[in-house]
Amino acid sequence: MNKSEIQTIGFLLFPGFPMACLTSMIEPLRAANEIAQAERFAWQLVSETGERVMSSAQVSFEPNCSLADAEELDVIILLSSPMAHFENAKSSPAKLRRMERAGRVMGAVSGGVFPLVRAGLMQGHRCSVHWCYEAAFRAEFPDIEVTDDVTVSEKMRATASGAAAAFDLALHMIDNTFGADVAHEVACWFQHPLMRGKGVRQRVPMLDGTGPALPILVSKAAALFAQRIEDPISIAEVADALQVTPRQIERSFKKATGQSPTHYYRSLRMKAARQLVLYSKDTLPEIALAVGYSSTTPLVQHYRTAFGLSPQEDREQINDFRVQGNMPLPSI
Repeated sequence: MNKSEIQTIGFLLFPGFPMACLTSMIEPLRAANEIAQAERFAWQLVSETGERVMSSAQVSFEPNCSLADAEELDVIILLSSPMAHFENAKSSPAKLRRMERAGRVMGAVSGGVFPLVRAGLMQGHRCSVHWCYEAAFRAEFPDIEVTDDVTVSEKMRATASGAAAAFDLALHMIDNTFGADVAHEVACWFQHPLMRGKGVRQRVPMLDGTGPALPILVSKAAALFAQRIEDPISIAEVADALQVTPRQIERSFKKATGQSPTHYYRSLRMKAARQLVLYSKDTLPEIALAVGYSSTTPLVQHYRTAFGLSPQEDREQINDFRVQGNMPLPSI
């Protein structure tokens, strides 16, 4: 086969990258080559320095080359935790930008969207961000358009929210190269139920674990809560928007989740606050404002109730984890 017909994907690995995201892309590509009996996909592991990289699961990977030596790639996908930064803050992002100007597709999975944006490669592009990182992402990159679609592939960019979404992204690449029949067979090989396409949103776990089985009224109210983290909405306002009474919302939440809508809403805000504590450098007053508190005192109280420690203690604990043994924060 002519070498020009082979699409080579480079996976740029940062310390603490999610191993599942890597295998979720390589394995379907490998299977597609086997099923079609044609080597149309190839891949290389790349690290910034060329040195071995440890994943979040403490499994180390030997790269094929350093970023500086990475050539002949058609696509480069960044895999990292949200806190990943380039060791060489000038030359490494510059290398990626040169690759982008040369027509390479740039992409990222899970926390890899953070260094991709830090490299200046997502201006004017939509970005799929894992729901667990969304608050921290919006705080650091307010000018980047965020979507909760599981994958986004457009304008020479490809982003996926997590490991399962990475598999979907690989299936789309297979579909484009080999056709729908091969993509379908690959999905069947791995018992992947369907190839999720454009506009399919991430499924965010509900607090009681019932997910999409929640009643329509509760789901609609929860969606309104999720949209108003920074600028809280009252139960009366939610009821008015949904054309029901506050009492109906109270009863529906109690029956479906075992908790009040106020408690559910507070839990959403605390989850957003914890993202900012763990994955941003925002001060406590800034975090309080970002999740709808005018002062830090009630935030600290509610945070301690939710997680058993204060935001300051939580951040200190995570920073200690990062420092001890140079361990990166585990990523999704």
